[in-house]
Order: sequence, then structure tokens, then C-alpha cells
Amino acid sequence: MATFKDDAVLAEAVELAREAAESIAMRDTVGDHLGMQMDDERLATHFFACTATAYPGWRWAITVARVPRGKVATVCETNLVPGEGALLSPQWLPYADRLAPGDLSAGDVLPYKEDDPLLEPGFEATGDEEVDELAAYELGLGRKRVLSAEGREAAAQRWYEGENGPRADVAEKAPAPCSSCGYFLPMAGALRSFFGVCANAWSPSDGRVVSLDHGCGAHSEVDAEPAEPMPVGTPIIDEIAYDLV
Repeated sequence: MATFKDDAVLAEAVELAREAAESIAMRDTVGDHLGMQMDDERLATHFFACTATAYPGWRWAITVARVPRGKVATVCETNLVPGEGALLSPQWLPYADRLAPGDLSAGDVLPYKEDDPLLEPGFEATGDEEVDELAAYELGLGRKRVLSAEGREAAAQRWYEGENGPRADVAEKAPAPCSSCGYFLPMAGALRSFFGVCANAWSPSDGRVVSLDHGCGAHSEVDAEPAEPMPVGTPIIDEIAYDLV
């Protein structure tokens, strides 16, 4: 970034810049002079604190300039700009990108994405033999689009890092992984090596995609430790007291 030598004429134009700031600001909202920044040769910006309660951390920025060999500064621009710690509005997010996973409810319909990188035409080879065989079988009757390689990778990453992956609390405390459970149904295709579906009604993951190294306490091949028997004292028969019925 280029640096420019301080300009004495522009540096002395503090009051000129203040008057320009006060001409556009609400009354008594132009505070102390915060310094000057050289933007180019014979071009500089003076900053003043903004004391308006609605704009904490903002600064009045007044740009001044002079002509070559000129001894008088003139005002070019007046602005209110954010400074360090300024209160800013959230970054603009297009309406099409505001819907997040989990926001969809009954009756909602998502807009169609013609160029979705996670999908590709169903009649093109995907690189997955089982998926391609199914597509060939369904040719003319199947789906218009299927998951692309990028789509499968994104889904696998999301599932593996989610609540049905190996780092979930229930998985870290499980006695054995899903891969050795009788209720584990392996998926078809390339994802078979990493995921399956839980078919155990007692499991919190029932009906969900789980990773092979996920797990829970409802594993088909493990058993709960039997509880230690509690000693019971000799029964005492009370032959004196009686109950009225």
C-alpha cells in the first residue's frame, strides 16, 4: 500500500473539515478530531468522533484536497463511516440463501435449483457401479437427477460429523460399534463402506443413517451388567398387633 507525505495545508484544514461535518450531522454529534489520513497526493481525510447514541464507534470522515501549488484546502466529500468497535448491521444474505437445514416445515416447497452442484442428470454415469446399474435399469422411468460425487461427499461429511457419527456422546459411551450390531443395515453403493441404517426400535438412532463406528447401548450383542443381589434380612412376624379390615 502506497504511503504519501503529510500535506501541511490539508493538515491545517481541521476547522474547515469540522464545519463540513457539522453541516451534515445532527446538532452536537461531531466530537473530537481523531486525526488525518493521507489518501493520495494533495488528498486527505479528517476524522471526527460521532457522539450520536445511535452510532457508537462511528466516525465523521471529511475528505479535503488542494490543487497543485495551492495554499487553500477545499472539501471533496463528507461521510459517516464505521470505526473500530462500530455497531454494524448483519452482512447481507440473499433471500435464496437464508433457508437453513431444519427450517422446512409441512407445506413448504423449496425453489428449484437448475444448476445444483450436488446433483447430476440421472442418465449420466456417476462412478458408482451400483447406482449406475440402477440408473440403467430405470432408464426412462427413473429420477431426472441423482447425487453427484460432490453431493455424496457432502452428505457423507455431514452425517459423519453429526449426531449419528463416531463423536456423538452416545457413540463414545457405547459398548460396541454399529458395524457389529445385528440391527445395522448397510447402505447400497459407495457409501456402504461407511454408513448404514439403524433398525433397532430401542435405539435413539432407529431409522437413521449411522456410521459404522457409531454406537449406542442397544447393541444386539452386548448385555447390561447384572445388578449385585441386595441382601434381605430375616422376615419378622408380628404376632401381637393386628389390622382392622
